[in-house]
Amino acid sequence: MDLAGVSAIVTGGASGLGAATVRRLAAEGARVVIVDLADDKGEAVAAEVDGAYVHADVTDADQVAVAVAAAVEMGPLRALVNCAGIGPPARTLSRDGTPHDLGHYETVIRVNLTGTFNCIRLAAAEMAKTEPVDPDGSRGAIVNTASVAAFDGQIGQAAYSASKAGIVGMTLPIARDLASVGIRVNTIAPGIIDTPLLAGLPEPARQSLGGQVLFPRRLGRPDEYAELACLLLTHDYMNAETIRMDGGIRMQPK
Repeated sequence: MDLAGVSAIVTGGASGLGAATVRRLAAEGARVVIVDLADDKGEAVAAEVDGAYVHADVTDADQVAVAVAAAVEMGPLRALVNCAGIGPPARTLSRDGTPHDLGHYETVIRVNLTGTFNCIRLAAAEMAKTEPVDPDGSRGAIVNTASVAAFDGQIGQAAYSASKAGIVGMTLPIARDLASVGIRVNTIAPGIIDTPLLAGLPEPARQSLGGQVLFPRRLGRPDEYAELACLLLTHDYMNAETIRMDGGIRMQPK
């Protein structure tokens, strides 16, 4: 699938993995709508790539619908990359025996898992209205973001791991659901990536994290995620897969 001249949506596109993906899609010729809650950063990235920014909570159907409509105005909607997510840690029982706050757990599931599905269903509805781009009947592609925590969840990651495992688990059935309208669905499970989330760590801590990677012994880069996301969007025979992008790391309990 050629990205030139199409519109694309990137959730969480104001920073980190999302911003890198926005820039890569724009370089490939796509018009990109950034969906985020960080207005200043989102607007800055949108201006940089001649795209659009929509302030939207991925769990809010009406707000996401506005973003989808904005994308349709810019060109046929062919691509969605879901990068929005949160991951504050909490143990099932804290050190003093306090149980995990249920509201905290529900919020992580709602943003990461339900929010991803909300964006998929609304974007897919518009993609299905477009004309096929090839004899196979392709109309678009979706890339989701899980995490190696879906497989190797660490201490304090019960909510985060459950949300990311849910994304992995729904990849195949959604790909099956959307096959009839020519929409492919894949998921990336990144390892330890050098995003703003890690920027505040002391350099020895960052080096220690990179040293846990099998090879190459370093943190992953957002542009490497963006490169893989674009490959999955454009490779017409990649469908219903979850790909670990982690340098071979297998996370330890902590």
